[in-house]
Parts: sequence; C-alpha cells; structure tokens
Amino acid sequence: MKKKLIAFFKKNPNVGFKPKDLSKKLNFSTDHEFSSLKATLHKLVEENVLLKVGKRYRLSEIPASNLVTGKLEVNSSGYGFIILKNSKIGDVFVAARNMDSAFDGDEVEAVLFSRRKRKNFEGQIINVIKRKREEIVGTLKKSKSFYFIEPDDPKIHRDIYTGKSQLKGAKVGDKVIVGNIVWESSNLNPEGEILEVIGKAGSIDAETVSIAKEFRLVYKFPGQVIDEVSTIKFDLTPREVKSRLDFRKQNVFTIDPIDAKDFDDALSIEELENGNSKVGIHIADVSHYVKEKGAADKEALERGNSVYLVGKVIPMLPEILSNDICSLVPDEDRLTYSVIVELTSRGKLVSYDIKKTIIKSKRRFNYDEVQRIIETGEGDFHEDILKLNKLAQVLRKKRMREGSIDFFTPEIKFILNEDGRPLKIIKREIKESNMLVEEFMLLANQIVAKHIGAGRGKKSMPFVYRVHDLPDREKILEFSQFVKSLGYPFDPNAARTSSQFQLLMMSARGKEEEALINDLAIRSMAKAVYSAKNIGHYGLGFKFYTHFTSPIRRYSDLIVHRLLFRYIESESTNSYTLKSLEEICNHISDCERRAIDAERESIKIKQIEYLEEHIGDEFHAIISGVTHFGIFVRLIENLAEGLVRVRDLDDDFYVYDEKKYALVGRKTKKQFRLGDKVEVKLMRVDSERSELDFLIID
Repeated sequence: MKKKLIAFFKKNPNVGFKPKDLSKKLNFSTDHEFSSLKATLHKLVEENVLLKVGKRYRLSEIPASNLVTGKLEVNSSGYGFIILKNSKIGDVFVAARNMDSAFDGDEVEAVLFSRRKRKNFEGQIINVIKRKREEIVGTLKKSKSFYFIEPDDPKIHRDIYTGKSQLKGAKVGDKVIVGNIVWESSNLNPEGEILEVIGKAGSIDAETVSIAKEFRLVYKFPGQVIDEVSTIKFDLTPREVKSRLDFRKQNVFTIDPIDAKDFDDALSIEELENGNSKVGIHIADVSHYVKEKGAADKEALERGNSVYLVGKVIPMLPEILSNDICSLVPDEDRLTYSVIVELTSRGKLVSYDIKKTIIKSKRRFNYDEVQRIIETGEGDFHEDILKLNKLAQVLRKKRMREGSIDFFTPEIKFILNEDGRPLKIIKREIKESNMLVEEFMLLANQIVAKHIGAGRGKKSMPFVYRVHDLPDREKILEFSQFVKSLGYPFDPNAARTSSQFQLLMMSARGKEEEALINDLAIRSMAKAVYSAKNIGHYGLGFKFYTHFTSPIRRYSDLIVHRLLFRYIESESTNSYTLKSLEEICNHISDCERRAIDAERESIKIKQIEYLEEHIGDEFHAIISGVTHFGIFVRLIENLAEGLVRVRDLDDDFYVYDEKKYALVGRKTKKQFRLGDKVEVKLMRVDSERSELDFLIID
C-alpha cells in the first residue's frame, strides 16, 4: 500500500487527491483496503512524505528529515526568511515568535511546518549554527536597575544586557561596540560586554563605525599596514625619470568635486599640426608603490574599494598614499600611468599609446570652477578646457548614437555643522564640467579593455573586465507596463538593444518623474560587476570595458594597472591566473555592493536627522512605491523617502490594485498610482527605526 501510494503521488506531484478519489484511481474496492489507505495516508503525512491540505493529500516538498539550514534574513518588522541554498521549496518564513536566539544574517537550522495558507513554508529556528557577527554597535542606555545596549541595526530586535563592571568607561548615550555575546534562550535577552567606546551617539565618527560594522566594512588599518606604508617615500630617481614619458612641462590639471581629498586622474591636451588633438588621460600610478602581496596590497584587496559616507571616508589605502604620495596634488611631481590618444575634431580615435609617465599638475580645479570657464570662456587654462569640453561633447554624442544609455541618477550633498548635523540638503547638478571628465575616463577604460580583450591577434589573456549583462525579460515586461501607465512608449521586445532605454530617458529628461523612472529602469536591469570573462557592457553599449582610472579608491583598477603593464612590457611573470582573477572579481563585486548599501544608509541617516527639525512641514513628492499597507513617497526637494499608511487615507477604503500599481478607493474610485505627484506633510520621524511617516494633503 505504502509503495503504491508513493509511486502514484510521484507521478502526480502537483495534484491533491481526496481518499475516495485515490481509492477509485488505485482500484481499491473493499472496506478493508479503504481503511488501510486512510491509515497509510496518515502515516505518510507524519513522515513528511505527503502534505494534507484540507481534505486533500499531495506530495510534500518538505525534506524527509523535516530540518533545513540556511541564512536568516530578518525584516525590520521582526519576522524573517531563511534563505536556503539550491532549494526547491523556496525561502522559509519565520515569525518573530519562532526566531529563538538568532540574529539577522546568522546561519541557522530550522524545523518546517506545512505551507498552510502561506505561499512559503513556515519554520521555527531550533539552532544557531554560525553567527554572522561577533560584535554589534549600539547605544548604551540604563533602566532603573541595569544597563543595556540598544542595537543600531533595526533588524536586531533584542537589547543586549551588560554589567556595570563591563562598561569600559562608557556613559549613557555613548555609541559602543559590544562583543562576547551570549544568548542561550529566547526567553532571556542576550548578554555581552562593551569592547570599545566609539563616542557620543550622533557624531560622525560614531555613525561611521556603526555603519562599518553593519555592512562588514574594515575601518581601521592594521599596524602591519601602517608600518609598511610609513617607509614609502616619493623618491624620483634619474632612472625612473628616464623610464617614463615626461609631461611635467605640459599643462596638466585635475578636475574633481570641491570636497575631494584624493586626486587620481588628470588631463592634458595638445593641438597637433594636422589639426587633431593629443589628449593625455593621466592616472595615479598606485601600482608603483603598492606591491603585490604586501601588507597594504592584502588590506586593499580585503576592502575592495573606498567607501564614501556622509562627512567621512573609509579609504582603501592609508592617507599617506591616498591623499599624498599617490594623489595628483598640484605643483608636485607625481608618477602616473597614462592613456594618450589622438582624436579628430569629430571624435574619431586615430591612435593611442599606453605609457608610464610623470606629471606635475599645474592647477587643481573643482567642477564649479571649470563650469564657469565653460560658460564664460575666461579663467586659468581656458583654451585647454574649452578644447577638452568641445571634444567631450562630440565623444558623448557619438557614444549615445552607438548605444550608451544616458542614465541620470540624482545625488544630494549635505551641508553639515561642526557636530556633523545636517544644516541643508542640496541636489547636485550634473553639468558639462562633470561630463567632460566622465567622457575621457570612459574612453581610457574602453581603450585599455579593448587593448587586452581584442588581443591584437594574441590568445586571450587573463584580465579584469567591468561587465553588464542583458536585462531580465520578466523585469523588463513589468517595467514597460509601469512606464506605459505614465504615458511613455516602451517596447520590451526591443530592450535587448539599449536604444529603447535611451529614447525613454530622453523623453523623461527634466520631468519630475525622471528620477523615479531612472531608478526603476536601473532596478530592472542586471547589476554591473567585475568578471574575468568579458560579455560586454550593455548599459554603455561597449564590447570591451574595464576600470583603469581610479586605482586610489578601487582595487579593480590597481590589478588592471599591474596586468596591463606586464602584458605591454611582455613580462613572463604573472601570478594572476584566470581562476584567481575570477575569485578576486567575485570578492570586489561583493565589496562594491556592500559599499553602495553603506553609502545609501549613511545618506538615509542624514536625511532623517535633517527632517527631525521639519515635522509639520509640507513637501512636494512623487509616489515611489505602492503596497497593500500604504504608499511610499520620495520628496522632490531632498530625495528622502517615507510612508503614507493606508490607515491614514481616511476619505475612503483603499484597496491595492497590483496591475495598476495603485491604491484605489472602493467608493470614490480615487487612485494613488506609482509615479503620481502628491503634496505631503511630515507627521513622524523615528530615527531608531529609520522611518518617516507622511500624510497626503488634498
């Protein structure tokens, strides 16, 4: 009986059957057979072979052991999901009451329940296999009789108790790192001891450490690295000068944001007798100082990139390198690696050379200064800047014609007081001066990648590429439906080429919904990553692309410099195999994702701090998300995002219409759609949960 039933259900894995239906299909005619059938069904349910849903039985997807392991991801509301590896049953839902003693990110073991009414299986955690974090950042607080640390991470829902003897000098209100955490029972709170006092909650340093811990960013340099870099000096020997092209007498200058501390790229231009232009794209030669497998190199690889938080930078390299010896500061000799190109007035690449060089920057410009020169035609090196800008405009138009998507990602800048509190939020404007620099950096990156990737008849050589895959069809279909609802034409079938996106971005340029359309378009696409396997860059429309132009702040660029030099100089020694490069690419892609998330969190914290002083103020906003419990709105002025709860829409009973991306009033048929413009009033700011609540103003 048991074998017959299992064989039958395996042939019909997705169908539920009542006992009477099974009896007919298996030709069981006697009462004894029917009774045996029901008893066996009951036993198979107990063994998790079958699943009972109502009166029907079906093949269970629960593993025979009823136990699963995976990574726990906790929602800020308290519940979570266990993400299983290569599982056919999907993610496992875990209610807050069933978390046991697990934190967000822990590797856990759980016992499964049936699906019941949920789409996902439900589980209860019974064991924490491995903790994600050994240390947690939070604020020290005190009740009447005991001290506790309230974690910064909203996904950690339990306070951590500590004893008076373990405060390490911390005072109530201080931001601290707590470790040696013991949590054996969910009936009690976890206990730990303070390892480090960071400083007063709300200070820039305290926020930096908190974010670094949350996103697993290394923010202190080990003593071994400091000792190694302290011995590095800028020593320009005659032999070194002889081995490089000398640009020190030419007009070389840097163009960066006004608050930049490290300068890793510079430009120069020279008019040739044939009417063409020779442009030098000069990049800091970090590889000259950071030797492979040294302490600084290993630390840079571990970090992957610099992280730019509001008011603070977590650098990839120690300051003596990033802000001094490698940085292309004005009026100082600096070693560079340059791409020198000859371009016609129409932007055609006639020739190029890739050489180790030496420069002396004649001027440090910020973007605003260069913009004034572009607009007025006056200022230092105005002739060079105007020529570069004219060429950049030609290159940009050419790039757009050939398939690059002109994404516009709005950015904001914070004006902070001495304590790091935001006084003002300003939207950054992307001007011609920004695009001038961008075009020549894109050109250099493309040339370097093509120089190696095209192979010039040679066999393929291990290299690091910046790649961007084709967009997912389902996401594109969903995106096309959304933009069509806003009145923008978009053919999802033509999205394999980037021209559809480019037309859309041009149509939305300058509109209030531009930022939202850009954001959703980027979300619908694959993420750009590093890879040793070149598949091209969809968003830029390039067959070959890499990162070469920022070796001070990206490890990818540092490796590219090393590989490029070895291949050009035909050096036989190359310790980077294809396999090792792929491992590095996976690691630095992960570092980049964590850095982006950390930077977003830093911006969100400062937006919330700023808006704490503006409760009751009214703002112009756009609906950036719609759910059954409310609508998310993004403020046009400062890009902060918050929630209008459905319970606060009290003029009607609103129902979520998934197809329309809208909440629709049952009586009035009034709609709040994704992309709609609304006026809102800020009602509540919860800095601990990073939440903003708004009301719609009629």
